Amino acid sequence: MGSKEIPNHVYYGIQTLRATENFPISGIKPLTTYVDACLLIKKATAIANGELDCIEPEISQTIVQAADEILKGKLRDQFVVDVYQAGAGTSHHMNVNEVLANRSLEILGEEKGNYKRVSPNDHVNYGQSTNDVIPTAIRVGSLLALDRTLYPALEKAIAEMEQKAEEFQDIVKSGRTHMQDAVPVRLGDGFKAWSQILKDHLQRIKTAATDLHQLGLGGSATGTGLNTHPNYRHRVAALLGEFINQPLQPAPSLMAAMQSMSPFVNVSGSLRNLAQDLVKISHDLRLMDSGPQTGFKEIQLPAVQPGSSIMPGKYNPVMAEMTSMVCFQVMGYDTAIAFAAQAGQLELNVMMPLIAYDLIHSIEILGNTIDSLAQRCLAGITPRRDRCLAYAEGSLALVTALNTHIGYLKAADVAKKSLETGKSIRAIVLEENLMNEAQLAKVLDLATMSQIPE
Repeated sequence: MGSKEIPNHVYYGIQTLRATENFPISGIKPLTTYVDACLLIKKATAIANGELDCIEPEISQTIVQAADEILKGKLRDQFVVDVYQAGAGTSHHMNVNEVLANRSLEILGEEKGNYKRVSPNDHVNYGQSTNDVIPTAIRVGSLLALDRTLYPALEKAIAEMEQKAEEFQDIVKSGRTHMQDAVPVRLGDGFKAWSQILKDHLQRIKTAATDLHQLGLGGSATGTGLNTHPNYRHRVAALLGEFINQPLQPAPSLMAAMQSMSPFVNVSGSLRNLAQDLVKISHDLRLMDSGPQTGFKEIQLPAVQPGSSIMPGKYNPVMAEMTSMVCFQVMGYDTAIAFAAQAGQLELNVMMPLIAYDLIHSIEILGNTIDSLAQRCLAGITPRRDRCLAYAEGSLALVTALNTHIGYLKAADVAKKSLETGKSIRAIVLEENLMNEAQLAKVLDLATMSQIPE
């Protein structure tokens, strides 16, 4: 393809340079977690190939040293290929191979770019192909992101909601269905329900993530394992499993693991499912805090920043708003992943760079969002007890408790008269001698009505 000049200070090579010229698309560079996953794969493969006498022990050790240096933060600015790039991820893959090869050469006292001693293809990439490395990197990167961001964030949010459930358990408020008055509920029980929703999603995501434990690494170009040692796939899976503390193993069919993107679709779907409930929760928080004079104002969300450039003293539920935005993005990524997953042909899916970015990014932004929501919103919520009590006592839905005592139709008539006259339900029932005062006090006891049976 001809010669090109590469600046002496960079650690990537000609394939990376051509990719940066060919794909000046978004300016978005590979995610740190994705680069970590690729480096861990290269570290594991270098160790395995060294142990199996496929590459020289000294070269194996040098590649491992270079990988470890970068994992600790060195040369992070050398991974420069745009997210939207050549199909399957060859450009990014070669970026990783070239940086590791050139740093290895430097460690050995050799000149960068002189690949006779350490080659990006013959040594760093020995026994590998983009076609088995990239789907493995998506698996490893997703598992890393889940452990680093999403799981801890969900656990924090669940803990905050459980704390609020206990703190608010004695507060009765009006329930609402169809955005209309419904029978009373406990404010604490609402938070308890949300905590259970998040617990269920955490378990669903962990279940989906087990699909990521089976690796196609070792399949080489098409899943046949060409140019790999017979023990290679088992050793690299074991090493990677040790690196990220996950039960990784070779897939029963390396070819299937390389062709099918279904594990990523499954994990992405579980993230979308979580995002949908988070949108509902964030919208509920905004409604319950609406006001302060003309809305529900049953709770007070923390005021974390001024809310208007023109209206003094105004604050907005910004953490809940941000949560919805991120969740909509995750849902969009899920759609893109689904389209990309079906776009493979024969032995390869060329849309893997898109899947890699969208899936890992979804996990990370969702985890960061939930962490921020828990820390800057949920932890600081305070109740408006007077407002909650007023709505609960003034709700027409209280007549529901009268059904078993005066019948549905009479109860409906009481509700109608209360709405027309402005008199309380209690006053109308007593005026019409439908129940005596002692009976009515017992039936309309808010604490009893809102108590959930054990």
